[in-house]
Amino acid sequence: MRRTILAAALAALGCVAIGGAGAVDLSQYVRQEAFTDIKISPTGEYVAATVPLEDATAIVVLRLKDKQMVGNFRPPDKNHAYEFDWVSDERLLIGLAQKWGSLDQPNPTGELYAINANGNRGELLVGYRVESKGPGTLIQPKKVEAVAAFLADDLPGDERNVLVTVWPLSEDPFTRVDRMDVTSGRRSRVASSPVRRGEFTTDGAGEVRFVHGAGSDNVNKLYFRERSGDSWKLINDEAVSKRIETAIGFSADGSVAYLNAEQAQGPNAIISWNPQTGERATLLRDEMVNPYRIIHRPGTHVPVGALYLGDKPHTRFFDDSSADARLYRSLEAAFGGAVYITSSTRDGRVVLVETWSGTNPGDFYVYDTVARKADHLISRSEWIDVDRSASVKPIALKARDGLPLHGFLTVPAGSNGRNLPMVVMPHGGPFDIFDSGQYDRETQMLAAAGYAVLQVNFRGSGNYGRAHTQAGAQQWGAAMQDDVTDATRWAISEGIADGRRICIYGASYGAYSAMMGAAREPGLYQCAAGYVGVYDLPMMYTRGDIQDRGSGVTYLREWLGDPAKLGAVSPVNLAERIKVPVFLAAGGEDKRAPIQHTERMEAALKRAGTPVESLYYKTEGHGFYTEAHRSEYYGKLLAFLSRSLGGKTATTAPAAGKDKAP
Repeated sequence: MRRTILAAALAALGCVAIGGAGAVDLSQYVRQEAFTDIKISPTGEYVAATVPLEDATAIVVLRLKDKQMVGNFRPPDKNHAYEFDWVSDERLLIGLAQKWGSLDQPNPTGELYAINANGNRGELLVGYRVESKGPGTLIQPKKVEAVAAFLADDLPGDERNVLVTVWPLSEDPFTRVDRMDVTSGRRSRVASSPVRRGEFTTDGAGEVRFVHGAGSDNVNKLYFRERSGDSWKLINDEAVSKRIETAIGFSADGSVAYLNAEQAQGPNAIISWNPQTGERATLLRDEMVNPYRIIHRPGTHVPVGALYLGDKPHTRFFDDSSADARLYRSLEAAFGGAVYITSSTRDGRVVLVETWSGTNPGDFYVYDTVARKADHLISRSEWIDVDRSASVKPIALKARDGLPLHGFLTVPAGSNGRNLPMVVMPHGGPFDIFDSGQYDRETQMLAAAGYAVLQVNFRGSGNYGRAHTQAGAQQWGAAMQDDVTDATRWAISEGIADGRRICIYGASYGAYSAMMGAAREPGLYQCAAGYVGVYDLPMMYTRGDIQDRGSGVTYLREWLGDPAKLGAVSPVNLAERIKVPVFLAAGGEDKRAPIQHTERMEAALKRAGTPVESLYYKTEGHGFYTEAHRSEYYGKLLAFLSRSLGGKTATTAPAAGKDKAP
């Protein structure tokens, strides 16, 4: 059995493994992953990894030759090392984010820290918490200003400086690019954006050439300039073209730029664009899904292909005969499935390769491209027995209006996949989020309890092109919900699900969909469960973190609709239609779906006489961080489902009562 390399590092950072008991062993499903991201240093001497803790994410640095930890960085609680990059073999730049709950989308704070590989000389270089050295000194290398900053280019030929995008802390600001010294924090301006919320793209020489952004109207624009100091030229306006285009880089000789371009129908395309002639040509376009990750030539920023997450992960290249394509094809053949090179040494000789599947959270290998030798480095969750994981299969169907729908079906290990109790699990978001078929702890846990799990990428989901996402606009409780219903009925008609044993469960938007499913489809579901959900849609305009900005209000109006009309599709107003048992859970610190949503939903169900159970933790946010809380929550969820569907339960110790909200 594989042993984790990070065991000592995790212990040093305060990570503790937990045990589990009962018919379903919850311990393997509630434990944090050993790490979430890992990158090799420019010379290959070190690797750095992000390590999830209970309510923070740390960085550890390992010396590759002996796998020993040489340095680490732990941010304050509820702060996460969200992004990191090697600037040199000795200096690491770390971007922070905040997450108020395990399911919350990371909210980058714009603070950039730098540490040496050995963990020394750690310093906050830019961000709202940068402090002056005081009035007694004239040496103030770091600017003390209310800004956020994010890495734009690590400038591979410069081991001291990087380019950062600087955002003034104001509503929908105009941004700029600064050159920043990663030791002192000294910055100097390089470029300014002609559009609000601008994100910049550089060429191979580190020159800022593209900027993409949008104002409070959320209309996207893409600008280009030939060289530093030139005026910006608008090359795509979403209001005119009806699509969003973003720049992803340049060819090796710099003569051609590459764009990720939405299409009127179907998935996005990667196109080439010649700045001199304006000529455009499609290089890559998958039949079903958008590019998920761009593939770069090892040791460079040159795009050469893309990874796609369709029915199964696969890669495609601009030139199928290139050395880059041949490298990937040989790795895919060797590992028997999907691979992705996450990072490489600066000379491109040694690469870090990730492999994964629906039954495996992921393994990482160090591969020497010259010696053609791969060494296993680490497994993302080495305690998972991949041979006992439930199978994950792609599905396809058509909605009642003919819209093609795709998704995934997880089936318990050893099952024949017929006439099973089933949990329908709509994803959160809902817009631009999608289920990918990669290893998912919740679906695997539910399958271990004996359930088939159905996940459908209803209209509004990402990954299937602009039209599929746009089809979900203002369709909460309407066509988006119909897609979930149609997928459920499809599973019954195909003989997969026992039509008398189906429950619907989800988190965030998925919790909304679960309640709406129970309200709109009497008799289809035998129970419904919602985790950190939104149930009162007009309240989204007054509570939470979306409406704080002008662009957020625009988003709500465009994608949810008129708040005066949303009460009709709010589960809190439809409780009398819900005739099946309900389980609700929420956290008192949830900023995305404030706890009042769940409290109102519970009260409405009780008034309607609907049987309802609830679990609240006043110290948790949008998803529970604490392992004891997650263990109790999933234990209660499995017990709840078992009473309607007959699946397995789990025996767990209750979490400390002091954390429970009244």
